[in-house]
Amino acid sequence: MLFSNREIKKNKFLWLKTTVITAIAASVVAFSNGPLAFALSANSTKIYHVYLNGTYVGNVTDKSVVNTLIAEKVENAKKLFTSFNLKIEPQVQYIPEQVLHSTVNNQETVQKFNDIFQLEAESSAIVIGGTPIVYLDNKDSAEEVIKKLKQQYVSDAQLTELEARKNQKDAALPPLQENETRLLDVRLSKEESIEEKNITPEKIMSTEDALAYLQKGTLEEKKYTVAKGDALETIAHNHGLTVGELITLNPSLASDSLLKIGQEINVTAIKPFVEVIVDKEVNQKETIPFANQVVEDSSIPKGETKEKQAGQNGSRLVTYQISEQNGVTVKKDQSDEKILIQPVTHIVLKGTKVIPSRGEGSFAWPTVGGYISSKQGMRWGKMHKGIDIARPSNKTIKAADNGVVVFAGWSNGYGNKVIIDHHNGFRTLYGHMSSLNVKAGQTVSKGTAIGIMGATGDATGVHLHFEVYKNGSLVNPLSYIH
Repeated sequence: MLFSNREIKKNKFLWLKTTVITAIAASVVAFSNGPLAFALSANSTKIYHVYLNGTYVGNVTDKSVVNTLIAEKVENAKKLFTSFNLKIEPQVQYIPEQVLHSTVNNQETVQKFNDIFQLEAESSAIVIGGTPIVYLDNKDSAEEVIKKLKQQYVSDAQLTELEARKNQKDAALPPLQENETRLLDVRLSKEESIEEKNITPEKIMSTEDALAYLQKGTLEEKKYTVAKGDALETIAHNHGLTVGELITLNPSLASDSLLKIGQEINVTAIKPFVEVIVDKEVNQKETIPFANQVVEDSSIPKGETKEKQAGQNGSRLVTYQISEQNGVTVKKDQSDEKILIQPVTHIVLKGTKVIPSRGEGSFAWPTVGGYISSKQGMRWGKMHKGIDIARPSNKTIKAADNGVVVFAGWSNGYGNKVIIDHHNGFRTLYGHMSSLNVKAGQTVSKGTAIGIMGATGDATGVHLHFEVYKNGSLVNPLSYIH
């Protein structure tokens, strides 16, 4: 069946095809020729042998038997596919024959004709990686689908600008300005083309459905209704998914979500036929964080620090070559850099000078082993100011840091108590000792034995009560013991 270019552009055609193609000889025996046919003509009956596109179908008593079927098919097609201008030209051939005794079965021939008979329409197929995936009514619709697919990740203006720039092949690209982005290419992850294909009209999609199908691999998402005993793990496994994939398909779910009987869950794994790759270059202004440097200084007491130079962030303009696949960055390379402001290093002087009467700023564990039997906080209706340490390896109590003993003696509920001023804002208190090894005014270094653990004062057992004060305020010892 041949049509002029003008006809093809003007109309969409449906025509008859056979599902089985059989090669037959070009010449067909003319059953009505010869002297025998003449002799039988007075008492014979004319029948018709029916061929559809070169395939023998059967015989009928009258052409109208087949023509009526064709007319019904065409009429139904016109009702179902109103957007098409139908033009039906079936390649049906009728070969008459005069027979003496007719064995024609019209119904059998009509059934066979109906089985191998189908309508096909011209369509524009979007071919991905060599395989037709979706069919549109014309090339413009197919091109629109591909364009909309790309527009999920770039704007129409960007695509237009990119296309115009590609047409100017020899034009040099100017340097990017600050915080400017420029597309280099937008393409599909697999080779695509648009080809004319003849298919049944039912397979022709709208642009919206074709776009969704390319993106998801399906037009109908399958739902699962939660039953008693279901868990995310079993639902995912039964549908060939991981728990992570199932949660991605159902954003309202989390790994610890409680499922409800009757709840509907999407279990359709989205597997796009093709992804959109966007290559672009991006220029952006970035902060260059300043570096930190610590310099030891023997003129500063150990435990003290002094800022020598304040840090200052720098800035730079940097250009990246970025490749994204369905909006996810898969590659990012730096192609250019321009330093605007050099960062200034933050320099801190750290004291190393050891002064026996001055603490280093961190506290050592004040016993030989042991465990915390009671923490700081409310206890027995009142505030427990420090921590209690019991069951050490031996009962020696040690100074937690360098300092000067400002109290060593009896103090009611504390029993035998020692207070050390570390001359750096901290004071430590040691209570309930059975005996003391230091006196007020004595300078002690970290780790010096200052007494023996006991149960003097308001103590219910042998232990050390240890308190820490910073600038006169009670603090939690556990925040400062290292």
